[in-house]
Amino acid sequence: MKKILLLLTLFVSQISFAQEEALVFFADKENVADALANPLTILTQEAIDRKQMHGTPIDERDVPLNENYKSQINNSTGITVLAKSKWMNAVYVRGSFSNINNLLNLEFVTEVEFADKDLNFTKPAGRISDKFEMETQSRVEYNYGDAANQTEMLAVDFLHENDFTGEGMVVAFMDNGYPNVMTNPAYATLRNEGRLLGTYDFVFREENADGTGSHGSSTFSDAAAFLDGQFVGTAPDASYYLFVTEDGTQESPVEEALWVEALERADSLGVDVVNTSLGYQDFDDPDYDHSYDDLDGQTTIGARGANHAFDKGMILVTSAGNDGGGFTYVGTPGDSPGMLTIGAVDSNGNYAGFSSIGPTVDGRVKPDVMAQGEFAAIVNQFGSVSFSNGTSFSSPIMAGSIASFWQVRPQTPNSQVMQLVRESASMYNNPSAQMGYGIPNFEDAYNMLIELSIEDEMLENNFAIYPNPVTTQVNISFPKGYSEATFTIYNVLGEQVKQSRISSQNNQVDVSYMSAGVYIATIETGNKKTSFKLIKK
Repeated sequence: MKKILLLLTLFVSQISFAQEEALVFFADKENVADALANPLTILTQEAIDRKQMHGTPIDERDVPLNENYKSQINNSTGITVLAKSKWMNAVYVRGSFSNINNLLNLEFVTEVEFADKDLNFTKPAGRISDKFEMETQSRVEYNYGDAANQTEMLAVDFLHENDFTGEGMVVAFMDNGYPNVMTNPAYATLRNEGRLLGTYDFVFREENADGTGSHGSSTFSDAAAFLDGQFVGTAPDASYYLFVTEDGTQESPVEEALWVEALERADSLGVDVVNTSLGYQDFDDPDYDHSYDDLDGQTTIGARGANHAFDKGMILVTSAGNDGGGFTYVGTPGDSPGMLTIGAVDSNGNYAGFSSIGPTVDGRVKPDVMAQGEFAAIVNQFGSVSFSNGTSFSSPIMAGSIASFWQVRPQTPNSQVMQLVRESASMYNNPSAQMGYGIPNFEDAYNMLIELSIEDEMLENNFAIYPNPVTTQVNISFPKGYSEATFTIYNVLGEQVKQSRISSQNNQVDVSYMSAGVYIATIETGNKKTSFKLIKK
């Protein structure tokens, strides 16, 4: 009996003193009404302009969390605050199991969610899956050099030839570090034109973005670099923020939390497109690992943050991951329905064997689309062109392409831009686990977008919904040649809220019972599927 008691004591002691990590959720925020009445106190004018253009509501999620609450947490015995999230109204902490659990005694703490899922005795309320491998009016004509194949594969050269090179669009990169970015000749034009808008390291809490590696320097080049006659990125005239969220000294869910914090910063700065050549599934502590069941687009910290960012109007692009021969499936945040997840192909457009595959555990198509990631051209931290392998590079090639594409009609909602990219892809009507919807063609996407920008043609050739915002009843107009369809509404977490069979004669859907907020509505008939952002008042 004494031996059993001793073992039990040792076990409890280990739980009490071992260092754990957790999200700690707060009950409320301060001065919410004042902040929402004066949004310039919490957001930049650029962010407000982007939200107004896209009809994205400014809500309580945009209000910063209570810094006094954060300080009290940080001053609690044995607790270190590592990251914070205004969207989730939470901080990410490290401490012993008992010390973290004691935070529940604070009246403003509503919930603790441990990174080690076995320590969560009940499912948290409101829960919604090896990554570094390897203004001119004249017609633009680039010599892409070694970047020609990966650019022309997507027909991004068509966009550039029509003066859509990312000008006026703002892109943020999240990665492990960008050494020499202030001296690298590939970014001389970017620096000289004042389009490098800022840098920040969320790991070390400093402006310097050298970070703990050069992976970010390589990925950044695929969108932003310009070496005349040698290399041109897919959005050479965009403006950029560079954020470090990856800590090269460890692999922990804290990096997911830092990534969400950086997303919130990007949103407040008016960023349009975010590239993330990162993914998470296994960690230094295997108790924190994400299982395939976790990768449902609603559960992980990264996926939840991505869903909020999508709701806020940004387009998020991420690498599918390089686990094609290991864990196999797309990691997080790539599992998020609000994320455009990019797999890798070789120079001939064939699936690259290392590229992580789908579907997600809930049956959604992932990756979304593909770009070259095998023998992809990059500019390294020293300014030389070289080649590398990984979805880490297919992602920024695509992110820059989307920035140049969105420049065509920036008022187009993020969901519609993403859908046009999918619809332009080579396998849209027959997606696969390896290739998703296939390889996009941005000339085709451009033509579709131009059609959508002409209201009469839009009403004749595409479904439309009105009014939007809606209070009680949404109406659906049918394009020529279609008489029946399935109308489905999803919340921002990707959960189905309503599904109705509609027709051109019975085209009204009651939404009066739905809570106010932003939803995604899809209309599907045959091989035609259209998505809309639906705002319920």
